[in-house]
Amino acid sequence: MSSTLDRPGRRIERLDRVVVRFAGDSGDGMQVTGDRFTAESALFGNDLATLPSFPAEIRAPAGTLAGVSAFQVHIADHDIFTPGDSPTVLVAMNPAALRANVGDLPAGGTVILNADAFDERSLEKAGYASDPRTDGSLSALVVYEIPMTTLTVEAVKSIGAKPRDAERSKNFFALGLVSWLFERPIEPTLDFIAERYGARPAVVEANTLAFKAGWNFGETTELFAVAYEIPPTALEPGTYTNVTGNTALAWGLVAAAQRSGLELFLGSYPITPASDLLHELAKHKNFGVRTFQAEDEIAGASAALGAAFGGALGVTTTSGPGIDLKSETIGLAVSLELPLVVIDVQRGGPSTGLPTKTEQADLLAALYGRHGEAPVPVIAAATPSGCFDAALEAARLAVTYRTPVFLLTDGSLANGSEPWRLPEVDSLPVIEPGFATGPNATGPDGAARFEPYRRDPETLARPWARPGTPGLEHRVGGLEKSDGAGAVSYDPVNHETMVHLRAAKIAGIAKAIPPIDVDDPSGAELLVLGWGSTYGAVLAAVHRARASGHAVARAHLTHLNPFPANLGEVLGRYKKVLVPEVNLGQLSRLVRAEFLVDAVSLNKVQGTPFKVAEIERAILALLEETR
Repeated sequence: MSSTLDRPGRRIERLDRVVVRFAGDSGDGMQVTGDRFTAESALFGNDLATLPSFPAEIRAPAGTLAGVSAFQVHIADHDIFTPGDSPTVLVAMNPAALRANVGDLPAGGTVILNADAFDERSLEKAGYASDPRTDGSLSALVVYEIPMTTLTVEAVKSIGAKPRDAERSKNFFALGLVSWLFERPIEPTLDFIAERYGARPAVVEANTLAFKAGWNFGETTELFAVAYEIPPTALEPGTYTNVTGNTALAWGLVAAAQRSGLELFLGSYPITPASDLLHELAKHKNFGVRTFQAEDEIAGASAALGAAFGGALGVTTTSGPGIDLKSETIGLAVSLELPLVVIDVQRGGPSTGLPTKTEQADLLAALYGRHGEAPVPVIAAATPSGCFDAALEAARLAVTYRTPVFLLTDGSLANGSEPWRLPEVDSLPVIEPGFATGPNATGPDGAARFEPYRRDPETLARPWARPGTPGLEHRVGGLEKSDGAGAVSYDPVNHETMVHLRAAKIAGIAKAIPPIDVDDPSGAELLVLGWGSTYGAVLAAVHRARASGHAVARAHLTHLNPFPANLGEVLGRYKKVLVPEVNLGQLSRLVRAEFLVDAVSLNKVQGTPFKVAEIERAILALLEETR
């Protein structure tokens, strides 16, 4: 940290990182506020990672803990991997927001309060027996009390706004103040306000005045003696954008359709936190994308499978409860051997569970959640921007091997965001559908004929024949088919043959995926094995342990069925294997059963991602055991 004088009496301190959390009632606009601060930081050139948090209820009672909405953003002048374990600065718009989040602040952390909200009724609704501002409970923190509501109402008085209408702009006052505090550019937010609310000129003016009032309050008050600067990150040259996981995933599906020459069809039913995939893909009809909002999950999956039969890239999106309903259609896709991408944005379960919180608990469901022997490839995205590549890979496997493919993300990836360098289109993989164009066999009479289950010798995939192609008429359905010819068959030996062929096809994918890469610079005895969204926390925890002088290896799985061909050999090198998962140990069970290794589970099912410190503590504890 360094500091310089900016104007008389005020210092500019240079930081390498900061974590800011905005929190308020679900109607206070905290998601917009956090998103804008994130966008300002991205445009400034910082590396960043975000973690939004939503109430489960659509409209929880105002002022209660259940109604608190929050948005955390970690910005830095260097590469970062997580949204931060705890906020450096908490902006709390009411007592409930303070109570729900103050426990995450470290000693010496900063709290900026909307003082106007701390009346007796609001304190009681939040569960406070006394006012935390005066009872000493905040004594370990640096607290700034600012009458944000009053100052906002005063700022917009000139346009004749009623106090209740003016009060709605107080989130932009808070954004203006924090933008000043961290030297963020203001023009992008002013442009955003004009564009977002352009149809309502009075709202544009109110939000603009409130934002400027927050900025000017920071500039003119003597309350803050210090402002902070986080310099830009040194980035590779290129064009960057800030993306959420859902947006990156949707763009990856569009890219997969373009690189395969296929139309993209999405059959979906809205469900948190996957609905944004439907929203985003609906914007891209110019790329030949067709979106169908079905009446239920079953219809969405069935429509996508029908589109695949018709020669399109069929995709269905959902969360855990929807997977339960789609399972019969996915089993049908296994039997038909048609490409279908099934996207599961995991959330806390079972049943409705925690609809706005994150979890990694659907891995075993993706692997085994169907009747009969119905294996499918399973892959998992690791980062918000990595959802783009995961979508391309899921589509590649589905099209190449004529199979449904599970793509697992989760709530923290879907809603989290980070800067992403746009790839060159020519660098993206080409996906070759290889449609059947004519007969592929000779009948007993010597005539050419089409056999819909005659397999490619390399991939074991069956032909993909577009309906209506002359000479390629064939039957599809859920009844077992005869090997090669594709007629309905009840022969027991044929059924066993087909079961083994379908299993061998999926197992053979291991030959066409990269070996797992191990990050082990010093010959460690402990390997930390992650999958999905644990990537960032594992990486940061391993770096911390190494910085303390410990030898720790790290590996991360993208392909979970089949596993990379070298995974068993890699696991066998280490005395201890730690597997952090936001579930009760599903990957741990798999690697123990498959490779007979003593995998140690580190589990968390609180609806929140791992903190770096949690994994670091587990690493150090295991290292202590090995001594």
